[in-house]
Amino acid sequence: MSLAADAEEPGRAPVPQGRYRAAVVAADFVFTAGVTPRRDGVLVETGVVGDDISIERARELVALATHGAVKAARAALAQAEPARRLARCARAVVLLRTSPDFTEHAWVADAATAVVAEELRDEAVGARTAYGVASLPGGAPCEVELTFQHGPA
Repeated sequence: MSLAADAEEPGRAPVPQGRYRAAVVAADFVFTAGVTPRRDGVLVETGVVGDDISIERARELVALATHGAVKAARAALAQAEPARRLARCARAVVLLRTSPDFTEHAWVADAATAVVAEELRDEAVGARTAYGVASLPGGAPCEVELTFQHGPA
């Protein structure tokens, strides 16, 4: 599977799994909620990175979640400011449900950076943080949150 995995449906933002918005526009920024790897609203896989999910599979799942977050940001921006576009990713946060001895967070999180570069351009890649956590919603192996700056179309 390529890192260009399709999240949800082509061009469609993910549907929130609770009482929140998938993304919001505030001033010159677009903030996404945490997005887990879903297709048609269904979590595609559960598990622990480094135990039952390989590093390569984790990268694919992070890419899927990142595509969903980009779609959420674009949808929110199109509704709030239709004459604007995503200009750069100011910050990416990648949460990974990992085994206690897992240390390859940066390599897995690079999949999120690759999607941002693919969706926007290399110069649009910003700061990034990757965390290992004990659990995520629904048993998801990863969750991605993005913050974008926007500018004129």
